[in-house]
Amino acid sequence: MTQPTMKANNAAPAFERDIEEFIDHTRVERGFSENTAQAYERDLNQYAAWLRAAGVPSARKVEPSHVLRFAHYLRAAAPVVKVNEDGQGGASGAIRNGVGQRDGAGRGRAYSPASVARKLASVRSWHRFLARERDYPDPTARMESARVPRRLPHVLSPEQMRALLESPDGATPVGVRDRALLEMLYAGGLRASELCALRAQHVDLPNGLVRCRGKGDKERIVPLGEAARRAVENYLSFARPKLLERKRAGARSATRNGQAEPRKFKTERAAPLTLFLGKRGEALSRVSLGTIVRHHARRAALPEWVSPHTLRHSFATHLLEGGADLRAIQEMLGHADIATTQIYTHVETQHLRESYRKAHPRA
Repeated sequence: MTQPTMKANNAAPAFERDIEEFIDHTRVERGFSENTAQAYERDLNQYAAWLRAAGVPSARKVEPSHVLRFAHYLRAAAPVVKVNEDGQGGASGAIRNGVGQRDGAGRGRAYSPASVARKLASVRSWHRFLARERDYPDPTARMESARVPRRLPHVLSPEQMRALLESPDGATPVGVRDRALLEMLYAGGLRASELCALRAQHVDLPNGLVRCRGKGDKERIVPLGEAARRAVENYLSFARPKLLERKRAGARSATRNGQAEPRKFKTERAAPLTLFLGKRGEALSRVSLGTIVRHHARRAALPEWVSPHTLRHSFATHLLEGGADLRAIQEMLGHADIATTQIYTHVETQHLRESYRKAHPRA
């Protein structure tokens, strides 16, 4: 099957209008979080770029065969499109609009089944929206949803979690901050975006509670253990003021040297309000959080797959192994469907099987 040659340019204006209207719909009417809306937008920009390269002028002209070919393109070795800083195609630059992925040799590689399913779900939702709102033909109407085998999440053992939590240096502001955020990720089962969005007033330390806002803008209250409460108290009294002072000192130094005031990004304006700060006093981003977690995972000699979400998986699995009710875990994780939480029962069963095989003489 011949695939269109991808070009490093944006979607045509006709596609852009339809995508923008759909993304506004997801934010305003469906209440999607900013991260979810941005994921839909990336998927649809990639789809629109592929359609344009295939000679399709607008979403109204998309046929079922186009969607099937796009699905095949995602499952095959996707070509990598590089662009220069000026946005033009070239031999160097970064991958743009999510078109393709790159392996260590710089070649394109296929997407995982889960990524393919997610991208096709975005495509299907977009076409359904356009059929309903603009009376476009829906080329996905008779297509079945892709079924993805559910993988068990990676989980750290209690011993591995202890090693990770003890990795930060408690004598430095950054180390105290890292200990506090690791403790909170594990104690509350928070998502990375939820932790980065926390403000000091969201944490009730005397009662050991944290109020966070998750997917779909839903708010929930999660208890914090004593270890996490002490770590956050130490961070607030010792480390956070020092990190904020670094930000102020940097601004004063720039002014003394006659430099223009640096551009204030959104995260920098929000820095005094967010609970966790970067090492220069700026609001902590999800990218920085992932870097911090992986850094301490390496220091603790843990597997390379450890990420902030691993602590969330470990939180739920350890609660279940300790006898916690599945419904209570669902509420603490903020899952809308109990079926999403039930994946951790399979993790526990797998753990029991492994323990049986290791310990029973006739296993």
